[in-house]
Amino acid sequence: MADWDIKKLRILRTLHELGTVTATAEALHLTPSAVSQQLAGLAKALGVPLLEAHGRRVRLTDAAHLVLRHADVVFAQLERADAELLGYLRGEAGRVRIGAFSTAIPALVVPAVQELRRTHPGLAVAVREAEAEAAYELLAEGSVDLALSLAAHAPTPRDPKFSRLSLLADPLDVALPAGHPLAAEPGLRLADLAGEPWIFGSSGPWSQITTAACENAGFVPEQAHAAADWNAIWAMVAAGMGVALVPRMARPGVGAPARGTGGGPGVVLRVLHADQPRRHVVAAARRGSEGAPGLSRVLAALQQVAAARAGARTAPADGDAPPDGPPTVQSI
Repeated sequence: MADWDIKKLRILRTLHELGTVTATAEALHLTPSAVSQQLAGLAKALGVPLLEAHGRRVRLTDAAHLVLRHADVVFAQLERADAELLGYLRGEAGRVRIGAFSTAIPALVVPAVQELRRTHPGLAVAVREAEAEAAYELLAEGSVDLALSLAAHAPTPRDPKFSRLSLLADPLDVALPAGHPLAAEPGLRLADLAGEPWIFGSSGPWSQITTAACENAGFVPEQAHAAADWNAIWAMVAAGMGVALVPRMARPGVGAPARGTGGGPGVVLRVLHADQPRRHVVAAARRGSEGAPGLSRVLAALQQVAAARAGARTAPADGDAPPDGPPTVQSI
């Protein structure tokens, strides 16, 4: 029987993911020569060539890809073994580390943690803000146990390293200055705002979501201002500088609070009933680890919060902004 060395298999999988020996060495805190020696030892133990020259670099052989298909199953099974041992040793106690994007923390993670502190006080949850790419890097390297992201930026369901669970379809509403001519327009559609100046990020997920939603409505949005911070977006909309799509999870009092300048105009949030776009939020864990008692309880709590949000009417309260306070936010 071949000698299946777990450490060396992990090096091979990392090389497959990162593409070069140098990047693999940096990720695993090894020298490039040590990476090459370990892979040469694995090839000798298995009796098959794993690497072949490709210009000035190396690439994996067909045999190496065959080995990796089985290695993914092995790593998933080891995660399951760790999960079962964790349940045996810790029972109700333990620690779960979550990496989540900014608006998911107050809208989903914090309510779930509050409920878990009431029902499972021995279970500690550590939260780390991280956008999708960083969250999945942290998940892959074992720095977090659970990653929350938008589905468009998550690994595919067929990724052998991760299991993913859909949590929420978060509706996108449109924010307009309170005095805007369309602020009270019946049956407002996204296409009605094709000629408006728009506020959204210059790059990244929110830029892609805004442009995709507008393109699906038949127009390309004219970006008048670029901002990714919700405080900045609320303030600019309140000042009449443009309109913006707003995830319901980022509404004032749920996500980042809206802060304007004293005495400035308010913001009207309109629900786009006819063609409302949505962004989909998912949770992901290393495949095989989702059965760990602590992690499964955290997932269940997140699902419960997400279900409550999906079934609730989350309309901001009407009201006037006090001097130097938040702008008026209305939902129509």
